[in-house]
Formats: sequence, C-alpha cells, structure tokens
Amino acid sequence: MDFPNGTSDQELLSSSPGPGRPGCLPVRPFFSEDGGYPFSWLVKLESLSPLSGRDRRGKRRAGRAWYQRRRVKAVVAVIGMLACFFIVDWLMLLRLQDHNIEIEDFEVIGNSSSSSSNSSKVPPPIKGERRKLGKKIKPQKGVYGRMLALAAHALAEGHNKPEPKDLWQEPYDLASAWRPCSDHRDWRPSGGNNGYILVTANGGMNQQRVAVCNAVAVARLLNATLVIPRFLYSTVWRDSSDIYQEDYFINYLTPDIRIVKELPEELQSLDLEAIGSVVTDADIPKESKPSFYLKHILPILIPNRVVHFLGFGNRLAFDPIPFQLQRLRCRCNFHALHFIPKIQETAALLLQRMRRHVHPGPLDRHLVGPYAETILKDKGSRPMKNSRYLSLHLRFEIDMVAHSLCDFGGGEEERRELEAYREIHFPALVQLKETTRLPSPAALRAEGLCPLTPEEAVLMLAALGFRRKTHIFVAGANIYGGSSRLSALNSLYPNLVTKESLLSATELEPFRNFSSQLAALDFIVCAASDAFAMTDSGSQLSSLVSGYRIYFGGGKMPTIRPNKRRLAAIFVKNSTIEWRIFEQRVRKAVRQTKHVQTRPVARSVYRYPRCRQCMCNADPFANFKH
Repeated sequence: MDFPNGTSDQELLSSSPGPGRPGCLPVRPFFSEDGGYPFSWLVKLESLSPLSGRDRRGKRRAGRAWYQRRRVKAVVAVIGMLACFFIVDWLMLLRLQDHNIEIEDFEVIGNSSSSSSNSSKVPPPIKGERRKLGKKIKPQKGVYGRMLALAAHALAEGHNKPEPKDLWQEPYDLASAWRPCSDHRDWRPSGGNNGYILVTANGGMNQQRVAVCNAVAVARLLNATLVIPRFLYSTVWRDSSDIYQEDYFINYLTPDIRIVKELPEELQSLDLEAIGSVVTDADIPKESKPSFYLKHILPILIPNRVVHFLGFGNRLAFDPIPFQLQRLRCRCNFHALHFIPKIQETAALLLQRMRRHVHPGPLDRHLVGPYAETILKDKGSRPMKNSRYLSLHLRFEIDMVAHSLCDFGGGEEERRELEAYREIHFPALVQLKETTRLPSPAALRAEGLCPLTPEEAVLMLAALGFRRKTHIFVAGANIYGGSSRLSALNSLYPNLVTKESLLSATELEPFRNFSSQLAALDFIVCAASDAFAMTDSGSQLSSLVSGYRIYFGGGKMPTIRPNKRRLAAIFVKNSTIEWRIFEQRVRKAVRQTKHVQTRPVARSVYRYPRCRQCMCNADPFANFKH
C-alpha cells in the first residue's frame, strides 16, 4: 500500500529508526481492525512526510474528519445491534406470555371437564369465553397492550410467590373495635296520626333502597303512617317488582313507625295531583334538611291527609339530623330490608358455588337468612378445601359510560353510539353540552372522573398481587362492549365468573327481565365475598356493599377502593413505565384508601356506618379520629 507523497510501506519501514532509538515507532500494527489508520499513526506519519506546514495541517484535518466518520459508523452499528437485541427480547416475552396462557387454559379446561358431574361446586368459565385447547391468545391490542403483556408475564412468574399480607385483610385491630348497634331503640313508637306518606321510588335496586330508608325517616319526622313503598318503572331500570319481604319490613319497624300496605278506602279515590299532594324531586332540593319537610311538606300532609313522593332520590340530608332519626335510617338499611325468598335461595346457591365448600360465610345469615343453613345441609357436596374469592363490581354499563362524557378508545363509532344514547336517556346532559363548555375527556380522566375500563381494572388487580388462579366474581349488568371487552380480564384470570355463568338457564329464567332482582343477586355475592373491589367509588351498589361489609364484617371484610385520580396519573405512563414501578405505585395508591375512618360530615351513613348513630366503639375518642 502507498502512503501520501508516493512513499511505500516497505520504504517507510526501512527508513524508520530502529527499536530503542529516539523517535522509534511503538510496536503495534499499522492498521486498525476495521482497515483504517489509528489517529496517532496519522500524526506520526505526518512527521515523516516531506510536506509543507500548510499541507501537513490540511492532511491532519482531513485525517481527523475521516476518523470521525468511521467512529460515527461504528456507533450506529452498535445502536443497531442493541435495537435488535431488545426486539428479540420483546418477542421472547410475548411468546412466554402465550405459552403460560396456554398452560393455564389447559388446566382450567381440564378441571372443568373432569368435574362436569359436580358443576355446582366448581365455577365454570364465562359462557362463550372458553378457548379451544392449544389455541393461542393474541396479545391485547390498544392502549394497554404493552401493560397487559407485562401483567401476564408477572402473573406467570408469581405463580408460587406468596400474596401480599394485607391483600385479604383489613386493619383488624381498628376495624374490629366497631360493632353494630343501630338496632338499639330509645324511643316510643310513632302513632302516624298526621296522615299517610306514599313513595314511588325511581332508579335501580340501590337507589330504591336509599329512598325507602329515607322515607322511613321522614315518616317518623312528620309523625305520618308510611304506605309500603313502590318502585317506578323506567326505560333504564325496567323492573317495578318487589324485592324485599314486606311483612318482615313492617314487623321490624313497628316499634318505630306505623306502616300499612295500602291507603284506606276513603283516601284511595282522591285525585292527589288535583289537591296538590303529589311532590316530585323538582319540588324538593337535593339532600334537604329536616326543617324543609316540617316547613313545606307538613302543611300539605295535615289538611290533605296524603302526600305522594314521586322519585324521592337523595332528598334527605345526612347532616344536620337528630341522633335517633339518623339511627333509624341505619336500622332500616342494615336490619329491616331482607330480600324475598326467591332471591335469597338463588343467592345461597351462588355463594356455595363460588366458595366451592360447604361452610357459610360470616355475613350469610344477614344476606340469605334461613337459606344459609342449606349450604351446610347439602348432602350432594363433598367437603373441599376452603376457597376464598374476590368480587369485582365492574361499573362499566352503557349508562355509566355515556353519562361520564369520557373517551374509551372506540373511535368515531363509539362517540356516535354514546351520543345517541345520551339523546334518549340524558337529554339534559345533551343540552348542557350544547350550551356549556365542558372539560375534555382527557381532563375528565386526569381528575379521576372516568370509570375504570375492564383493562384498567385487571391491571390494578394484577399489580396488587392477586394470583392468576384467584376466583373472581364480576358483578354488573351488560358490560359496554360485550364479552370482547372482558377478554383482558378473562385471559389473565381464567377463574372469572358472573351470575350468568354460575347459574343454569333454568335457574336464571325466573330472574330474566327483572333488573332489580338480578342486581340483588350481585349485591349479595359481593357483600359476602372475602375481598371486594370496586372500580367506581361513586357507584350506589359499591357504596352500599362496602357499608354493609363494614357494618357486619367485624374487621375481616376488606374493600378495595381505588383513587381514580391517582390511578389516572399512573395509567397515563402505560407506554413507558416498568412493571415493578407500576406495581409499587398502584399498591401505594390503594393502600392509602384502606385506613379505618369514621363517617365524614354530611356523608352517607349507608356507605360510612362507622359513626355513633350506627355503630359503637369501645374507644371513647373513636368518633373524633379520622
């Protein structure tokens, strides 16, 4: 090879000083491994070349530029190799996820088939969700595809790891100090001499339950006789059937108020609307104080002898209210309302199949009454190891989704569908959108005002540490998006069931077209579960279930109440966050909501019964601790 100015490599070697002489070249090859000249050699070569100073400086700059270009190429090559490494690693992770899902599905399907003769004890997978043996599950696409793949990997790795200690527990010492005591009475029965109160409650089973207990309190306040409340048929809740035992309700509350099943004959022919005795929700401010009823309703009741409350949704405040009147509301909610035998019997069957053993739970006798004993007497069931279960209220029905005004990743088709639903069921909301500048879907989600999606719910459960084999009961009506929306839940947690999958078509038939009765079944299974997780703390069912578990649970019935604002700040980083960090942040966000607290001022006694009107505590300062 020739060097600049015509000097050959042999000539250069022969003219170079020998070893040990001044200016001797170091003993190393002339060429780098990639075939180029090391920069230090360029400097040495220039000193041996008969070029002028300007030429040497030009050659030095040219050599330096040439070397920098070679270094850039080397860096690009290294980056390319690293990228290839990460891509191969990612593909291996996805393959591992598919492999683990196939193994678990094989076990679940094998167990289901082997126990088909005893299906009452082993909860089957959701109908229509069973996967063929050997069929691979494709990674979930969409916003949370990456996180769902990481969750699947974490669940597979944590198969034999112990679950977090507080996962199935409450802070027992603090929670167990509270005991139910709203059944204690310190007054004489009301004569109900001022007239009759009719109530036609709107909404679903949960709204109706609140309306009934508020009506009991108002009847006592006005010294009126309460006619057994009836339920309003609506386009959303197409069910006006009775779900509570009337005779038990009347007998239990007789020491408090006078209750009858219907108006006296002489009052049945009255045109209540004509005489001004019909009072709608538009006539009563939301959460009105007792003074409002004494000032505005009593003057109608006494001369007309009848007042008909139509709707009566959340029309009585929680504070300020007399002590005994507040206690009466608690007594009504937790003691006086027992579901009809039809609901209790089927709910007992659901509990038996969820637990997979023959021992009743601590709340069973309060929820299913005498049918709790049938669990013990079932001779066809072979005793099995205790199997605890988690219940999840997935509040993701279309009414909730449409009313939230949030975006759930369905694109233009989703927006058109939800807007059409709002026009029919929420016209006032549509009008508000047209006349007022409302927050964007992103802003609503950041403030925690959007319901958790099924994908977000399953990521939360996996991050909290629930094992893949956990038995999960999903409560709720028709999930928006159908069974395909539940695919993330069902793929990560194959032992996931609903009341529709636990009951046969024959067992479910008496409840079809009765939405309130179906909701009652969900209420019972959620309230009796070993752990209960909600996805929307504003939901009436979640509020009533969590309050029921506090009241009767004795400090052993934990409830998971996610802070949606904090979770939103975590989920927004789903494309970059590591699973370990995601786990830590979710657990911290949920742990902060599990503390034992007394009822905040003006908050519902149905949801927060830890107050001296509803529960008693041995600690005299408990009512002042938060």
